Amino acid sequence: MASLPPVPRPSHVPVELVRDFDIFDIPGAQEDIQAAVHAVQQSSPDVFWTPRNGGHWVATRAQDIEVIQRDFARFSNNSYLVPKKPAGMQRELPLEVDPPRHTALRRPLTRALMPAVVSAIEQRIRALASELIEGFLRHGECEFVGEFAQIFPICIFLDLVQLPREDRHYLLPIVKAVVGGRTPEIRCEAQQALADYMGRVVRERRATPGVDILSPLVNVPDGDERINEADAMSYATLVLFGGLDTVAAMLSQVARFLARNGDHRHDLLAHLDDDTFLQGAIEELLRRHGLATTAREITGDFVFNSAPLRRGEMMLVLHMLVGLDERRIRNPLSVDFRRPRLNTHAIFGGGAHTCPGSVLARRELRIFLQEWLRRIPEFRIAQGSTPVSVTGFVSGLTELRLAWG
Repeated sequence: MASLPPVPRPSHVPVELVRDFDIFDIPGAQEDIQAAVHAVQQSSPDVFWTPRNGGHWVATRAQDIEVIQRDFARFSNNSYLVPKKPAGMQRELPLEVDPPRHTALRRPLTRALMPAVVSAIEQRIRALASELIEGFLRHGECEFVGEFAQIFPICIFLDLVQLPREDRHYLLPIVKAVVGGRTPEIRCEAQQALADYMGRVVRERRATPGVDILSPLVNVPDGDERINEADAMSYATLVLFGGLDTVAAMLSQVARFLARNGDHRHDLLAHLDDDTFLQGAIEELLRRHGLATTAREITGDFVFNSAPLRRGEMMLVLHMLVGLDERRIRNPLSVDFRRPRLNTHAIFGGGAHTCPGSVLARRELRIFLQEWLRRIPEFRIAQGSTPVSVTGFVSGLTELRLAWG
């Protein structure tokens, strides 16, 4: 995504709290996204203001981030992007509303992704991972993002909403264009194509609800009526992106780490059937490879950790830094599968807006590790290739060439 030109510093913002930070262009991110953001944390005030992307505040420390995640009275989810979306644009439900409306709208999604539901489809998820890996195993190489990380979660999504997996061939290029199209025209055209596809599905599920996870979402009560069609479209599209973009980024970052770190890979391989060890290792991999960033709209004038905030301004929340804050975690950039298990990360957010798909995401990562490492215990970054990273509201990789054998 292209960044906007910098804006002038408002008069109420002290000069010493200004830093030139652009979430879409962070120095060093191509080599290590989290280390690059951690460097910003180490060289900046806890809360600072940047002139980039419309001008906004940035929170970098675990304690402040956790307060912001939970205090929707002062930090509203009414808008979660920078630059702030223009007034009158369609809200993305249930993300861009606060409790209690948010709680009611989110309830059917939470129920649809409870542990028992995820366990019921685990064998199908495992079979999918196996099928994808076997498809390129004999080649001795793959482009991991396009051949596994993106296909795996979108097929699971299509299964959950009872749509044919073959639809991924149509949807994936559209989603890529919506997220990363190089011109507004490309992004707009892709958004229209996605709206056409999702509109058909949403109208069908509103007319004849099924037992899929989408039907209760697009028919959820909203006050005295059910959610309207525009909001239902927004809800369904958000679930699609939430299950695709974030999981693909998570898998890609973990795969790159393991390709670079044989000792950690061998440690995992030796404990693939040890549930306790694997659970701790997954949390440590998630902590080190945080990927999500959101923003909050400030609802009043007040001072927050020495920052003079004003009503209507935006606060960017670098969730990944909760797991990289040395005030809480010793040697946060190192990966230690035997690190004491604490509440050490916020990769799935926090408070009312904690990601309801966290159980499924963890299960997808576990299954990937088990099915991949049993088949490909030794792998590396392909010779002559360089992984391509992108930063933003979901930071991950757009290309990762792996080789083995």
